[in-house]
Amino acid sequence: MATEGIEAMFLETHNWGKTASFFQSLGYELETSEGDGSGVLRNGEGAYLVVVEIPEDREPGMQVALKVSDADAFRPGPAVEVVTPFEDTHYGTREMTVRDPDGRLWSLQAPPRS
Repeated sequence: MATEGIEAMFLETHNWGKTASFFQSLGYELETSEGDGSGVLRNGEGAYLVVVEIPEDREPGMQVALKVSDADAFRPGPAVEVVTPFEDTHYGTREMTVRDPDGRLWSLQAPPRS
């Protein structure tokens, strides 16, 4: 079983309001926001965008999550270094972390167990 493209992008920002406005100006719609400096934006059927505000003293980062339809059936090939196997997350998915040959970390995201 292979990954199925990009599921989501996780973006850290120093200013939630400005960043949400930026993406809304590009056609994204606000799907959810808890009023805590974070939210989810979506543009059509594509990958969703999670934006989280962080303190000014931290460098903003970005993470791409690749989609996996069945965590239990997924078997990465030998060139893939698994950093953490699939684990349940507090936001209702299962997530695995892998490292590419240049040391970048990638998130693989699957639905929760049925």
